[in-house]
Amino acid sequence: MTKTSKRSRLTAIVLTLAMTLGIFGTMGVASASAATDKISLYSSGATFQKYGRTSYEIFIKTRGNVSSQNVYVHYNYLDGENWKDAKATYVTKLDDGSNIWKATLGSYNLQYALKLVANGKETWDNNNGKNYTADDIIGSAAPVASERLGYQYDKYQINAVLQNYTYNKTVFVRYTTDGWKTSNDQPLTYSKTNANGTETWTTKLNLSSSATSSNNFQYAICYRISGTEFWANNFGANYDSTYRIYH
Repeated sequence: MTKTSKRSRLTAIVLTLAMTLGIFGTMGVASASAATDKISLYSSGATFQKYGRTSYEIFIKTRGNVSSQNVYVHYNYLDGENWKDAKATYVTKLDDGSNIWKATLGSYNLQYALKLVANGKETWDNNNGKNYTADDIIGSAAPVASERLGYQYDKYQINAVLQNYTYNKTVFVRYTTDGWKTSNDQPLTYSKTNANGTETWTTKLNLSSSATSSNNFQYAICYRISGTEFWANNFGANYDSTYRIYH
């Protein structure tokens, strides 16, 4: 084999590698990036489903100066197409000083990663190279969240998805049907362990559909371990019957 043919083969290999890396660049995040203190998944959920397409809201937790941050969800809309960026909007600040952002998007087969742009630098969280999917109701940043379900026709079902911090735990829902003039606590029971190690706990409130559809019906979820309480209360707004998946 001549030197010329060796050089041609080497050039072809380099071009092939460049094209391959280019494809990965359009489809997703090439390198593995785990959740960090700078950016991490808080929670996510489907909001609307029709004709195979699902709309989602994704909550992201960041730290730092909000005014210098831009937060994106890098996701696939349809298999085989280039990935897109959905820009998140600022929601609120948590008690620990961290920031919550929300992005809304639609997809036929959701996979996504999170991107923080601050001071000219990018920080990624792509679930340690696996990307997030619709099954990730909560990320490592959230102790507990309420899972969106379909319309409740009889006995209002509530699902809590939570981190398995310890075996001994108490999970309950606090709800009202009169605008918090009075309230009741009802325990949730263990349902299953999810693929990402989180747990789903569930209960059904023995309430009529007219009671839960009232503007006076609201609820929040408490996850208690060793005297410490973690609350899922829709970032202070509480949950109500509108918190569901629409069709």
